[in-house]
Amino acid sequence: MKAMPWSQWALVAAVGFWLAVPAVPAWAGVDIHVGIGLPPLVVFPAPPVAVVLPGTDVYAVPDVEVDIFFTDGWWWRPWHGRWYRSRYYDRDWAYYPEIPGFYRHVPRKWRSDYRRHVWQGKPWRYHRIPHQQVERNWQGWKRDRYWERQHNWGVQKERYRDRDDRRRDRDDRYRDRDGRGRDRDERGRDRDERGHGRGRGHDGEGRGHR
Repeated sequence: MKAMPWSQWALVAAVGFWLAVPAVPAWAGVDIHVGIGLPPLVVFPAPPVAVVLPGTDVYAVPDVEVDIFFTDGWWWRPWHGRWYRSRYYDRDWAYYPEIPGFYRHVPRKWRSDYRRHVWQGKPWRYHRIPHQQVERNWQGWKRDRYWERQHNWGVQKERYRDRDDRRRDRDDRYRDRDGRGRDRDERGRDRDERGHGRGRGHDGEGRGHR
């Protein structure tokens, strides 16, 4: 029998190799956020200052027309219904797939309150803080509850909002637990009453036969 040419052996080997490789979906390794645009850069005429929002450890930048916040080491900004964050206030924004938790403590009219020096009807003596100080000191301020203990955020008798939230959550859990307990007690009383009723019925029948 005539030997197979080398070129044919090479073709057979190549076909065998590709058949042995497992199939990989075409989308494997593709970034699922492809196509999500990034917000435009904000031009700062000078390095920004921030104010800490009462009852929180959230810092807002009041001197630009777009919302930019800082908390827990990140700068944040919403844009077209999406959220983005960065380690820098002016660049490298990356898409964040959900609404950040801190935002539930940010009133929609915080900027109006800032301009009027009023926070929820109380005088607001806020402090304008250079962004370098915020980035350098935020951890210690949060750990020591600095704004609550030293200045009350410039608002008299202001308290941490997250503490109030935890208290409400705890009260809700207690109410739920008490409600479940009352339901169990009522079901127990119903069973007892049904049991006593059956007992009285049997006793009456017994007396009638006697």
